[in-house]
Amino acid sequence: MNFFRGVMGGQAPGPQPSGAETIQKLCDRVASSTLLDDRRDAVRALKSLSKKYRMEVGTQAMYHLINILQTDRSDSEIVGYALDTLYNLICNDEEEEQDESEDAVTPKPKQKTVPLPDENAQKQADDLSAQFTEKFIEDPEHVTLLLTLLEEFDFHVRWPGVKLLTALLKNQGPQVQGVILVSPMGVSRLMDLLADSREIIRNDGLLLLQQLTKSNAAIQKIVAFENAFERLLDIITDEGSSDGGIVVEDCLLLLLNLLKNNSSNQNFFKEGSYIQRMKPWFEVGDDNAGWSAQKVTNLHLMLQLVRVLVSPVNSPGATASCQKAMFTCGLLQQLCTILMATGVPADILTETINTVSEVIRGSQDNQDYFASVNAPSNPPRPAIVVLLMSMVNERQPFVLRCAVLYCFQCFLYKNQKGQGEIVATLLPSTIDANSISAGQLLCGGLFSADSLSNWCAAVALAHALQENLSQKEQLLRVQLATSLGKPPVSLLQQCTNILSQGDKIARRGSKVQTRVGLLMLLCTWISNCPIAVTHFLHNQENVPFLTAQISENLGEDERLVQGLCALLLGICIYYNDNSLENYTKEKLKQLIEKRIGKENFVEKLGFITKHELYSRAGQKPQPVFPSPEQMLFDHEFTKLVKDLEGMITKAVHKSSEEEKKEEEVKKTLEQHDNIVTQYKELIREQDAEIQKLKEQVASVSTQNEQLQTMITQQLSQIQQHKDQYNILKLKLGKDNQSQSNSQGDISQVNGVQTEELTQLRDEVEELRKQNTLLQTQLGDKDSLINTLRSEATLSTESPDAPSDNTELLKELEALRSQVQAQSTEISQLQTERQELLRRAEATTASDTVQSSDGSDDSAKVTELENRLAAQTSETERLKGELKSLSESRANLELELASATSSVAILQTENSKLQTDVQESKKEQDDLLMLLADQDQKIHNLRQRLKELGETVEDEDDLDARDQTDDDEEEDDDDEED
Repeated sequence: MNFFRGVMGGQAPGPQPSGAETIQKLCDRVASSTLLDDRRDAVRALKSLSKKYRMEVGTQAMYHLINILQTDRSDSEIVGYALDTLYNLICNDEEEEQDESEDAVTPKPKQKTVPLPDENAQKQADDLSAQFTEKFIEDPEHVTLLLTLLEEFDFHVRWPGVKLLTALLKNQGPQVQGVILVSPMGVSRLMDLLADSREIIRNDGLLLLQQLTKSNAAIQKIVAFENAFERLLDIITDEGSSDGGIVVEDCLLLLLNLLKNNSSNQNFFKEGSYIQRMKPWFEVGDDNAGWSAQKVTNLHLMLQLVRVLVSPVNSPGATASCQKAMFTCGLLQQLCTILMATGVPADILTETINTVSEVIRGSQDNQDYFASVNAPSNPPRPAIVVLLMSMVNERQPFVLRCAVLYCFQCFLYKNQKGQGEIVATLLPSTIDANSISAGQLLCGGLFSADSLSNWCAAVALAHALQENLSQKEQLLRVQLATSLGKPPVSLLQQCTNILSQGDKIARRGSKVQTRVGLLMLLCTWISNCPIAVTHFLHNQENVPFLTAQISENLGEDERLVQGLCALLLGICIYYNDNSLENYTKEKLKQLIEKRIGKENFVEKLGFITKHELYSRAGQKPQPVFPSPEQMLFDHEFTKLVKDLEGMITKAVHKSSEEEKKEEEVKKTLEQHDNIVTQYKELIREQDAEIQKLKEQVASVSTQNEQLQTMITQQLSQIQQHKDQYNILKLKLGKDNQSQSNSQGDISQVNGVQTEELTQLRDEVEELRKQNTLLQTQLGDKDSLINTLRSEATLSTESPDAPSDNTELLKELEALRSQVQAQSTEISQLQTERQELLRRAEATTASDTVQSSDGSDDSAKVTELENRLAAQTSETERLKGELKSLSESRANLELELASATSSVAILQTENSKLQTDVQESKKEQDDLLMLLADQDQKIHNLRQRLKELGETVEDEDDLDARDQTDDDEEEDDDDEED
């Protein structure tokens, strides 16, 4: 006990042991003591010495401490001491002493780092941390053991474990992440820390998850699918959103880790409707004075979180869906409210402008909404105008002016409607003298004495012309009044005048910056616009100025201007339509060869891409510059240079003969393309006709099927009638036999009646034969219809099929009429059958009555005479009906003959159709042979062009270009209408 008393603070008599000796004795006691209390006291002593004797404790006691974690897990106190000691060894941070007896205290969520006396001591401490961390994680089971200890609810175990794991991740993040990733339920155990009711553990759990999710997409996805978004947003809401403390900042940092450059988590965040929950964060009141530093930090991180979801580096589809969701839920409207609010800190306003820029970039709906936003001024002004006023105001902060420029660029990105509205404010017919427009502000900035305003206005105006040929032509109409009494000059002429007189004009800032901005504007303006090239060359001073600038030997600062002048002159060559006799392509190339030299021209052109700021500007669309002097290149302009540099180099080196050959080849290709286009149109028309014929044949086939169904039904009805006639005939035969056997005298009297019945029976048999004949004829007609159907199917191969199908339809109508006539005949036969059946039943009943009254002969004779008269009249009536049936049969025979002749006509026409089909196939084969010859010629010509070093577009590219030209022509026609 005297030993521990000396260690823990009591003074023992005699010489005191050194620190290393004391630590060695404590390690021995931890390893060998059988009493838990002795081991606990030894570990507590090591904890108190771990900061002062960090090296000794780490080298001698680390494995003993890890062994304590494995063997004494049941005692939370000794485990807590061991974890605290390990944390002191691995972590560099100087921590405030905590009262160990407290179970729940509210610590500072972030630990203060006290700097060491000098750099050597700091480096030595860092080395010790890295060394002890590697020693701890050399066995992955140690990290797994630590994860298991985090499941303990005891505060003295869980909190030191969280801090220790956080320190391990800071020192050796990738290795510890790998162990946690393969550990079963490893990430899930750490996510449970966010649900801990003790805020100190929850807050330190946030710090732990921040370190865990750094630069590891797999862990980021697992954390996201462990419902991290829901939990973090709930914590942010509970803590007061933007008005919350540092816990809100930690949650936002963790959300940024989960979403940045992780498309899967971004999509999960959007699909989970979490974007809608971000809107309340940006609700600011009217009184925006006195924002705390923490609120500024929180809102700054919230804006960055919005930008992560709509960043230009994300996939276009994901960005577009997030932009749509932000507009739908009102988040964009809320951001615009902050944009126009008063009292907002400058850095928040700048970040809000950048955020709004990326929310509207490339989204037509969002861009249209932003164009409708007005500032709360009197009179109200569009937000775009207010922002441009800040951009051209040299008293505004540099970062704010860059943000406004980025916002204007994003507003015009892929927005031809917005480009047209901006250019329209410069045209004479739309200028309003009583209000300030965007065009007036741009012109004012373009010609001001501030070089940064010149550059920003030039770049902004260039974006209004980006990939928009019609606006480039419209801008040529802009006229400027330079001074009183002098005629107005065009905007293009004024830009070239300022460019040529740049050294003579006093400016604030870099003169090179102004010239670079104007040259970028001119290059963007006249590229891919032959009319603008003609206007530029029409000024006789422009070409001599450019050649003079390129040929001079200037300093390093002017080399970029030389390169841009070479680019501008090269554009004049490449997009020259040879409408000016003095400045045709050939004459300009001769001028370059005489005054500059082709190799020197190409070398000066390469100065642009070799500039150190060129590659930086090409990395991302947002203009971010450390100082105004380095603001030289625009992102979209770097793309234009990449596209034009190679083409201009080839155009300058081409000889006149090569150009003539190229023109001839292009003309030949255009002719061949026109021929191919005509054939394509012909084939499309034929395909449309064939499709129409197929539809007609399908309709005819449907009608044939309906007719066949009707005929089948008629045949079944005829068969039923035949069966009923047979039954009636048998029944009449039996009745006559019974009457002849019972009364001989009556048979003698009824001799005439028996003969009449026999005659009727023969007539019924004749009717049955007629019905059989009709059935045969119907079968023949059925076969005829099937034949016509097959012929109609074959007729689809011929382009002359519409008229033949019309004939088929007429024949089918005739057949339909015949079927209807047959139906009428069958109805008549059915009526006759019913009448015969009724008469037979009446005859049977009469005979029965007569046999029962045989005693009275006179009465019988009278009745027989009456019956004989009645049957005689009935026989006459049946004869009349038989005559009408005979006439109907004759009519049917005539119709059958007509149908037979129609079949012969159809067969003749079918032969003619087959002949036409063969001729059409032969014509199509000739057409395909001609197309094959044309394709071979085109291929040979393209090969010649490739051998000459020309870039040849494929047929699909030509079709796409033709389609684009057609669309532009349609748009122009619509505008004229």
